[in-house]
Amino acid sequence: MKILLVEDDEMTANILAQELTTHHYTVEIATDGQMGLELAQAIPYDLLILDIMLPNLDGINLCRQLRSHGSQIPILLLSAKENSSDRVMGLEAGADDYVIKPYELPELIARIQALLRRGSSTLPPVLTWEKLQLQPEACQVTYDGQLLHLTPKEYGILELFLRNPRRIFSRSAILDHIWPSGEFPQEDAVSTQIKGLRQKLKGGGMTINLIETVYGLGYRLKALPEEVPSAKTAQEKIEPVGTLSTPVPVASADQWQAQAEVQAVMQQVWDNFKEGFDLRMAVFEQAIAQLSAGSLAEELRASVQGEAHRLIGSLGSLGLPKGSEVARQIEQLLRLESLGENEARQLEEWVGHLKQIVDSKPSTMALASDFKVGSGRLLVVDGDTELTQQIQRKALIWGFQVEVTTDLTTARRSIASHLPDVILLDLTFPQTPENGMTLLAELAQHHPQIPVLVLTTQNELGVRVEVARLGGNVCLEKPISPEEILKAVSYELNRPQKPEAKILIVDDDYQVLAALSSLLAPWGFQVKTLADPQEFEQTLGFSVPDLLILDIEMPGFSGIELCQVIRGDPRWRELPVLFLSAHHNPEIIHQVFAVGADDYVQKPIIGPELIARILNRLERTRILKRFAEIDELTGTATRHKSILDLERLIRLAQRQNQPLCFMILDLDHFKQVNDLHGHEVGDRILCQFGRHLKQFFRSEDILARWGGEEFVLGLYGMTREQGAKRLNEFLNIWGQQKFMGVNHQTFQVTFSAGVAEYSQDGAKLQALYSAADAALYQAKEMGRNRVLISSTPIIEKL
Repeated sequence: MKILLVEDDEMTANILAQELTTHHYTVEIATDGQMGLELAQAIPYDLLILDIMLPNLDGINLCRQLRSHGSQIPILLLSAKENSSDRVMGLEAGADDYVIKPYELPELIARIQALLRRGSSTLPPVLTWEKLQLQPEACQVTYDGQLLHLTPKEYGILELFLRNPRRIFSRSAILDHIWPSGEFPQEDAVSTQIKGLRQKLKGGGMTINLIETVYGLGYRLKALPEEVPSAKTAQEKIEPVGTLSTPVPVASADQWQAQAEVQAVMQQVWDNFKEGFDLRMAVFEQAIAQLSAGSLAEELRASVQGEAHRLIGSLGSLGLPKGSEVARQIEQLLRLESLGENEARQLEEWVGHLKQIVDSKPSTMALASDFKVGSGRLLVVDGDTELTQQIQRKALIWGFQVEVTTDLTTARRSIASHLPDVILLDLTFPQTPENGMTLLAELAQHHPQIPVLVLTTQNELGVRVEVARLGGNVCLEKPISPEEILKAVSYELNRPQKPEAKILIVDDDYQVLAALSSLLAPWGFQVKTLADPQEFEQTLGFSVPDLLILDIEMPGFSGIELCQVIRGDPRWRELPVLFLSAHHNPEIIHQVFAVGADDYVQKPIIGPELIARILNRLERTRILKRFAEIDELTGTATRHKSILDLERLIRLAQRQNQPLCFMILDLDHFKQVNDLHGHEVGDRILCQFGRHLKQFFRSEDILARWGGEEFVLGLYGMTREQGAKRLNEFLNIWGQQKFMGVNHQTFQVTFSAGVAEYSQDGAKLQALYSAADAALYQAKEMGRNRVLISSTPIIEKL
């Protein structure tokens, strides 16, 4: 189950997210209302938990907007506002439940489970397959009455398959459903979890493989054998959850580990809270001083009131309910129309009490959490000793863990004992009758998720075709330098994961729309249907599909006319368009392709043919986009792609009256790094820099390499001050990274940055770039290794 938590108080959000994770929920966090709205509209969450007082868009209006667009997702409002009028307003806005901060965690979990049951009323309270039973309320899995101890990821994958018994899930689709968006695992993480799940099911007594591998596509739930009792029969044997006299013990090692993780996170959150608490108290002291002098500035009053409101939730989450109550009293005091000397004394007394409560809480050392990018494990299968030794030496600079095997038998043993992240495979082994093609075929069948780069001395088309047919990702021709090999390996490890494709179908026949939805859904496609062509433009902009399917004859606008509009719009010019029609007339077919169609399928629809055509078209588009939109070395967006995305965000910021933070980053003294340590080391630093940026910033942020060592960032909904603060945090983390240069000397690389904001520094991208570039130049003049905000707005030329 995937939950979106919209909460601007970082401490409250982190604590609640970690607690929900221990109950096997996947939690994603949005820190403002606008971000929450966009995520809720783009991703199919099972539940939304919303704070009311949010920046950019409050929880009440967020709830109203979702309901006005027809969203039926369960919504729970979580707020420190305790008045009945606030609760009524929230429920009238479309919320399903309302919980007041500070809350009791067991009650909150119970309410969440109730909402999820309501939202999935057609699903059984217990999910069954053969003798396997998964109880969502208790977060327990049993086989033949025996409790199985699963990790949260294993539990989530099992629940996903049981709830979607006919659907095929690709590895990337499973990542999207189970892993939070802030994590960036490789796709083989899914295979590892499924392998662990299969082993635990087998260890629990299950003799049938529940999860079936669909080679080249992904995984699905295996159909129940005829000799196995039906799901209904199995469920009748289960005592209802509500009648259990005593709960089944779940004190497994996994739970202890989860609880330890919660404790570590809470300790880290507490330390962060303590660091900022004195600053908060300084604001309160300033308000007390102004009140004692006779007046309180409205801006300061609003600031103190906001701090008090946030403390209600954060102190309650940190286990200080008395502090939460004091903060609530302060917030209510500041709501009074007239404030004077008496209120100043009362405020001073409560602030002192607040300090005592916080200071009295025992503090322990927190576990240090390093920000690291995991290195890939490279298995080299090659008998060329000289080349493999060079690769091992060079790999130290690139951060890879390298294992070398000189024959295919040893390679098979290594793969069986520990799956590598990527394999470099030579095709020639003179000492044995078999060549590398044999192992490549085995890998394609049993481990299709592992990228394989093939080395060959045969520059022949037939060899390359055979490698591609057997699933090889890259064919490299010898002789080749170790640097080129490792660069190719790095690219394969950093290759962007392919998301579930979104398909928009426009047809005025509701039966066709229903049939196509049923046909495409099991393949993992996100299908959006539209029966009224009049709403085409609005639906297209809202859904942003990866492929468009059009009928030809429709009322109002024909499919041919809609295709002409698509091809005339720069935003959609490259969108694949497939026509479905009963027409056999050659003139109409010619007209369809003349207006820019990519494919044409005649009705009646043959399912396998349509699926094959869609997959083929999407794969071609993905390959083209990869080269046009992704920088090969860093894995970030290209300049061209980011310009389009930034201009789109500028238009959105204008419509929504939101800020947009634009930043230019430039690595300091990078030419000296290349001159002193070589371009190979420089490339490795650029690669690491891109990977760190992608991990640190939000997935919705625009991140691109604009050339050389220059990068740009676009953060929607952030002011330049907020963006600069965020970037300074990253600057401190990046400054701790060490690199190995010539003679195995370690060194560090800093960066400088300039920050601008729409519309403070300009309303067009060129103006924002000029403002940020001027700040960047000033940062370099001041000694580099710093982030500076643009101080002078750029006057745009009309």
